[in-house]
Amino acid sequence: MAGTVAGVRWDDLLRWVRRQVADRVPKADLDQRDPDYIREQLPGTWLLASLYFRADVRGLDRIPASGPVLLVGNHSGGNVPPDTFVFTLAFCSYFGVERPFYQLAHNLVVSAPPLGWLRKFGTVAANHENARMALESGAALLVYPGGDYEVFRPSWERHRVDFGGRMGYVRLARETGVPIVPVASVGGQETALFLDRGQWLAKLLMVDRLLRLKSVPISLALPWGINISDLAGHLPLPAKIAIEVQDPIHPEEITAGADEVLHDKVIGSLQAGVDRLAAERRFPVIG
Repeated sequence: MAGTVAGVRWDDLLRWVRRQVADRVPKADLDQRDPDYIREQLPGTWLLASLYFRADVRGLDRIPASGPVLLVGNHSGGNVPPDTFVFTLAFCSYFGVERPFYQLAHNLVVSAPPLGWLRKFGTVAANHENARMALESGAALLVYPGGDYEVFRPSWERHRVDFGGRMGYVRLARETGVPIVPVASVGGQETALFLDRGQWLAKLLMVDRLLRLKSVPISLALPWGINISDLAGHLPLPAKIAIEVQDPIHPEEITAGADEVLHDKVIGSLQAGVDRLAAERRFPVIG
């Protein structure tokens, strides 16, 4: 029997809290992406990325020049992920701000008032419906299937690609008939010292059920020192961010292949790219 608090059943309380959180997530509106805003911000933000993160982005020519495409990346950097920041700026610089391009992010990211400007860059809440809507509109879409499981992995696993078994992106590509282009990156997991995913803490605090947070990570990060949850973000160390776009997997192969086979191919492509980039690094952060 479910427990009660002041006569209220736990399950009812949890459903109420989840509903309150869900109601505060902005509905995806693709028109919120503002090419004029991106055009104004691009020179300064790209200069910042180039100087602070010494951004190195390769292989953008492997992305189809037009039409919808599902860009699938490995994810690093906690709640301040420089890989998303750097790749978004590089994509918009290379293809032009007029090409529709969206990025999926956790509900808490798109709901935070200080981060409303991200929606002008094309950031929408991460769910299957929003992803499908973006691709069916003809846009390029950047997704990180590993989500909080991967982005909070310990720093000593920084060069390991691990989606935690999540394969929904394969079904999404098959349903929409778009190519998958893997995007490998390194450096993000060196912007702080990530110690533990804190999945046990997420369960203890019940945020896995309330907020769809599977991790309450523990890290050492500026300016906090010991950083629990990373909800307030952190000041990332100026690690060198290197990104390499891999060869696309075409719709015909996706249609004919099994989910597990295609997933293994994406993971293999990403891991090979990460290994190549990691082999070039001499020291953490410095690159």
